[in-house]
Amino acid sequence: MAEVKKIATRDSYGATLQQLAAEHPELVVLDADLSVSTCTAMFQKVAPERFFDCGIAEANMMGVAAGLATMGLVPFVSSFAMFAAARAYEQILNSIAYPRLNVKICASHGGISVGEDGASHQCCEDFALMRSLPGMTVICPADDIEARAAVRAAFELDGPVYLRLGRLAVPVFHDAANYHFEIGKGEKLTEGNDIAIIATGLEVNEARIAAEHLAAQGIGARVLNIHTIKPLDEELILDAARDCRMVITCEEHSVIGGLGEAVCSLLAEKQPVPVRRIGVQDRFACSGPAWDLIHAFGLDAATIEKAAHEMLGY
Repeated sequence: MAEVKKIATRDSYGATLQQLAAEHPELVVLDADLSVSTCTAMFQKVAPERFFDCGIAEANMMGVAAGLATMGLVPFVSSFAMFAAARAYEQILNSIAYPRLNVKICASHGGISVGEDGASHQCCEDFALMRSLPGMTVICPADDIEARAAVRAAFELDGPVYLRLGRLAVPVFHDAANYHFEIGKGEKLTEGNDIAIIATGLEVNEARIAAEHLAAQGIGARVLNIHTIKPLDEELILDAARDCRMVITCEEHSVIGGLGEAVCSLLAEKQPVPVRRIGVQDRFACSGPAWDLIHAFGLDAATIEKAAHEMLGY
């Protein structure tokens, strides 16, 4: 069997920015002294006159991006999720979200898969922060193909976007020739009516693995890839809840305020069913190799499979 290609979505981001540079002269890129890590250095290489290193001053960078947007430019601003979403939150709220400016906040190193950088850099609150902002679109792609498409879709959307990208190389499971990305529209990856597994980001592939194991045991798990956390694909989720009657949500984020709570809020109002939320359980993470942390914090396929058995009772 051929080895599955693995690519970090931050690399997908940098490569797509580089392609967009030649296509769109209105595109500008801002970074906070992390261009190698966020991969915006790829854009700087081909369009240095449209690249601005704002230094370790993320809040100021958001203000600069807001100003550039008022001039008709399309700023993509980048830093680690902890700094882009958390440190600069007030500036995003008042300078970007409130006036609904066309700024794209592309945050790398989200979640615990930052690994050895430790709890101070492992942002598991960014979905919650960005979901709370009126008019903010929140996207978390699952692999290279989806990330490339998401960057292009973010550019084409008129309005503020938060795009979370990962440091960890993850399997590429989409087929570029047949994949279509649309903001606000999720994707059904597997059929099944026994239980629905609703995932985002790197958790999507873990959900796929869990579904394969469950299928071998005669259990049909419907896997949904919810790359857009806001706006949520309500129709796809409600259909799954009606058909399967049990739901598991999976995210590399706190169980508070992220995909799980978005799904629970929807189902509580329109289709009440039992839900199990897999994510970081109201605690800080710690330093360690990325996959060790994913296993230790129960974000792996084995935990998803176990949860399905517990909910089904067999």
